[in-house]
Amino acid sequence: MAEENILNGKKILIVDDEPDIIETIEELLDMCDVKSATSFEAAAQLLESSTFDIAILDIMGVNGYELLSIAKTKKITTVMLTAHALNIINFAKSMEGGACAYLPKDKIDELVDFLADILEHGNDACGLLGGWLDRLNEYYERKFGPGWLDELP
Repeated sequence: MAEENILNGKKILIVDDEPDIIETIEELLDMCDVKSATSFEAAAQLLESSTFDIAILDIMGVNGYELLSIAKTKKITTVMLTAHALNIINFAKSMEGGACAYLPKDKIDELVDFLADILEHGNDACGLLGGWLDRLNEYYERKFGPGWLDELP
């Protein structure tokens, strides 16, 4: 599968306070070199001591925005993955903070496709212009309401 080829051997950091989420992502990304952390402290140390192609960060429970700031200074492409912080305010905060994408955990089964798209298209796949948003717009319209992008703070 082409998606998996571009991910082969990529260094990925997963940060989530829910071990089952980390385990699920590790299984999905078995073609990658994955490191994981369940706390802010462990994640911050990994960000400072290693290089990653992509960081996948939860927002709640691990101080995801502070980790996003660290990842941005290290020029690591960052994807926010959330369930409890799934709202327009956190979407906007993630984009303003430099996240490449803001993904709902209930779309985790599509993570390989999202990450492959980001790696294939680089910065063109990030932010509000990214293909990830095109693929999730209908989902977000159901969650946030029609015209939700016009409502961004």
